[in-house]
Amino acid sequence: MNPTQLELLSEQACFGGVQRYYQHASTEIGLPMKFSVYLPPQAQPGARVPALLYLAGLTCNEETFMTKAGAQRWAAELGLALIAPDTSPRGAAVPGETENWDFGVGAGFYLDASQAPWATHYRMESYLTAELLPLLTRSLPLDAGRIGLFGHSMGGHGALTLALRHGDLFKSVSAFAPICAPSQCPWGQKAFTGYLGADPSTWQAHDATALMGGRSGTPYPGGILIDQGLADKFLAGQLHPHLFEAACAAVRQPLTLRRHAGYDHGYYFIATFMEDHLKHHARQLLAWA
Repeated sequence: MNPTQLELLSEQACFGGVQRYYQHASTEIGLPMKFSVYLPPQAQPGARVPALLYLAGLTCNEETFMTKAGAQRWAAELGLALIAPDTSPRGAAVPGETENWDFGVGAGFYLDASQAPWATHYRMESYLTAELLPLLTRSLPLDAGRIGLFGHSMGGHGALTLALRHGDLFKSVSAFAPICAPSQCPWGQKAFTGYLGADPSTWQAHDATALMGGRSGTPYPGGILIDQGLADKFLAGQLHPHLFEAACAAVRQPLTLRRHAGYDHGYYFIATFMEDHLKHHARQLLAWA
């Protein structure tokens, strides 16, 4: 398979637009990668639309968001394309890769691993920013100057950190129940040790709270939106939104952190507040038109 070519796996009409699933040969990952794209009805020949890149969480893949989040209806109304990549390489033949749900397949953590045996294929940051998005903006009617980023859980971590690391690429950001301070929680510490090594000083470049705390200004003056369920069983031990909230306050980064009684960590929670997130991005991305 030519790495510059997209293999269309399936296509369905959806809210006046089209839902597609693709595969391509990734040069960054060194393996085939799958992803999904929703093109709204406004994505006509000669008309490029803003796009949102969604990063899913642990155990998810390129289908999860498109089938569970209910986002296409709002994307069609707002004229936004949606992109959902797989969460990590598949078939990397790393020992133990598929044996632990919170570290291995489904847990790419949206960074470039530097430690063996993960470093060869686990290059999700470079894959997304240097390969997938350029490929899609060349191949599909997407506006490269109006890309937003959001995600859930591990993908919320990815959204916050990649937005802070690549502010020239992403013009808006939001998250659902993100891992806000991975250096200070078991999920993050386990992943960072495996992918980046045992020295915690190397972890800070991929920790949203540390990245925001190191800023001298406001990277997203239009604001960041985070929704968090208070019935989320991972809130106290893994997510730590209060730490990111404090880091934003220290540098005067506008942040809307909404805490919702009764909502847990799953996709019923995400679907409930999806409209708000897409409108949050539309306000900022359309301002760049």
